[in-house]
This record gives sequence, C-alpha cells and structure tokens, in this order.
Amino acid sequence: MTTLAERPDVERAGPARRPNRFRSDRTTIYLLLLPSLLPILVLSVFPLLRGIYLGFTDARAGRNVEVSFTGLANYRELLGDELFWNSFKIGLLWAVGVTVLQFLLALGLALLLNQQLRFRGVARVLAVVPWAMPPVVVGILWKLVYHPDAGLLNEFFHRVGADGLRTNWLGDFSTALPAVILVGVWAGMPQTTVVLLAGLQGVGRELHEAAAVDGASTWHRFRHVTLPALAPVIVAITSLDFIWNFNSFGLVYVLTAGGPGGKTMLPMLFAYEEAFRYGNYGYAAALGNVMVVLIIALLAVYLRRRLREAN
Repeated sequence: MTTLAERPDVERAGPARRPNRFRSDRTTIYLLLLPSLLPILVLSVFPLLRGIYLGFTDARAGRNVEVSFTGLANYRELLGDELFWNSFKIGLLWAVGVTVLQFLLALGLALLLNQQLRFRGVARVLAVVPWAMPPVVVGILWKLVYHPDAGLLNEFFHRVGADGLRTNWLGDFSTALPAVILVGVWAGMPQTTVVLLAGLQGVGRELHEAAAVDGASTWHRFRHVTLPALAPVIVAITSLDFIWNFNSFGLVYVLTAGGPGGKTMLPMLFAYEEAFRYGNYGYAAALGNVMVVLIIALLAVYLRRRLREAN
C-alpha cells in the first residue's frame, strides 16, 4: 500500500509561509519616528558633533576665516588657564549651593503641601509660579530687589533701622555670589518641589500608620519610612538639578554678567565670553567639551555612591 508521500504524482506541501511583515512594520516605525527625530538630529546631535570638532580647531569669528585642525592645542592651553579653572570652581560652588538649598527647602515645602491644609490647591499653584517665569524676567526682578539705592532689600533694612546691613549686593565681592545663589534657589525650587511632592504621594499611608502603631515618632517615620521611599526620586531630581544649575547662563548673565571682578563668572559665562566677545570659537568649544566630561565624571561618582547607599 503506497503512502501519500511515495506517490510521484502528489507534490509534497511545504510549510506555510507567513507574510514578511517585520520589515514593513520596522519601516513604518522609522517613518513615524522621523518627524520627532529630525529636530533632535538637527538642533541637538549635529551642534554637539560640530562643537566637539571645533574644539580641535583654531576656529575664530569672521567671514572666510580659514579653519585649521590643531589637535590638542586648545586643551593644552586650557590646562594652564587659571581664569577657566577659577570659573569652574565658582561654577561648582554655585551648582552645589543651589542644588543643596533647593532640595532642602523643596523637601520642606513638599512635606507641607502634602498635608491636609485649607486652600492646599491654591498654595500648590502659588508654589510653582517662579517656575513659570523666564530666567531673564527673574533676573530683572531680583536685580531691582538688590538695587543699592532703590532696592526693596536695602529699603527694608533702612525702615527697620539696620542701615549697617545696606550694601551693594550684586556689586560687592563678598555678597555677589551668595546673592546670586539665593536667586537661583528661588527660581529653581518649584520644579524640585513638584517632583518631591509627587514622590510623597506615592508613599503608602499604611506604612506610616504601621510605624505609628509601633510607637515611632514623627522624626523616625520621616527618617525610616519617607526618606527610603523617596530615595530614587531624590537621586534623580538632585542629579538633574545639578546639571541644570551648572549649565545656568541667562539668570546669572542678567544679574551680574559674571562680575564683580569675575566673582560670579560661571563656566558657561566664561565660554560665552571667549566665543562671542573675543571670537575664539575653537577654544570656547574646547571649554565646553571639557566641562561636559568633568560633569559626567562628577555625576558618575555621585550616582554610584547614592545607588550603593540605596541598595
């Protein structure tokens, strides 16, 4: 008895072929992503690559200026540039000071706004008002507050009989940087508050209730329940705040433009001066490249330490 497979007149059926939809689906995905990827490539990736390239050249301002590849010449000059390293130290003081104060004040405000208070919704809206203001506007407002003759701060000290505290807040070597840090804290605290408040709302009330039943005080509940639950949020927002603060430009430029005597000359202001005041595009690009590498290194150390503590 012959089987179906042994009959020469019957052709064996192969496995059913599925339509090759993977390639077409992948093409469709790329086409859908193209409108969002194109601005990123044009406005972010290309300028980044262009800046890295310029850091290895002697590019200068001007029309039809010949650009030559100089290798590591800009970076060798940068290593001995005391003005840059001084601005980098000021930038670290600014970024660390603003980030730490932002976090502490924002945490306290977030804890307050997380309570069952009257008009809590209105208070939450008012807390984020500074975040909605452009840095230039914030700088102008606080410049008026710090004005040595007609400023609100000096006028307050005059009215309370403390004329000895009146000073040129943005023009004095000893007060310029602290005054600018205070403005940075005021302007950036709302975003940190919003993120921490969202994290607090994710902490289960049953954990606090269980700790209270066990006799834990308010401080112990905050230390052993709230903070551990907020640890991932704290690491994320402080890292982002540090990057944003270190790269700050507009606020400090409007307030002091780096003065007096370079006491508030942040690295971004220093690079801006080199590029658009002195026309040293290649050297300014090298400054930017070095700052990116240094900030990545600092953040890597910080994140590694915080994540190790969290685990």
